[in-house]
Amino acid sequence: MAKTKVPVTAAVRVLRASKVDFTDHLYTYEERGGTEVSARELGVDEHAVVKTLIFEDDAKRPLIVLIHGDLKVSTKELARTVGAKTVSPCSPETAHRHTGYMVGGTSPFGTRKAMPVYMEKTVLDLERIYINGGKRGYLVGMKPGDVQRIVEPVLVQVGITDS
Repeated sequence: MAKTKVPVTAAVRVLRASKVDFTDHLYTYEERGGTEVSARELGVDEHAVVKTLIFEDDAKRPLIVLIHGDLKVSTKELARTVGAKTVSPCSPETAHRHTGYMVGGTSPFGTRKAMPVYMEKTVLDLERIYINGGKRGYLVGMKPGDVQRIVEPVLVQVGITDS
């Protein structure tokens, strides 16, 4: 454990209010390290670490995508799924404006703006996932069904391997 003081973020407040049984996992954040670093630091499979990504469609409407750490998002498939011509990742500044979180610390819980959430459907196949708790270097472990209950995501198949 890199730090001992567990942060109380907007995400943590939502999880507590929703009576979610979650575990705190602090690690030393590395700029541009991504889920590879967090999985290594926590000693878990990167497939069980779920990324929270902020995209915008061609009309600049923001949306959240929850996807396994070892997958990338097919923007073509995501656009088709959401009924847009195109989708693209938000810049860090735009993502922060939409969510209230810094990139690297983005959680789907307690975002500044309400946004539609799309989750890779195979996330629900996992027994336990690790998802950002609203701060860089801080993940929460929980059952994927709790994520589904709280953010009510649209289940999608937009993940592709990095090849």
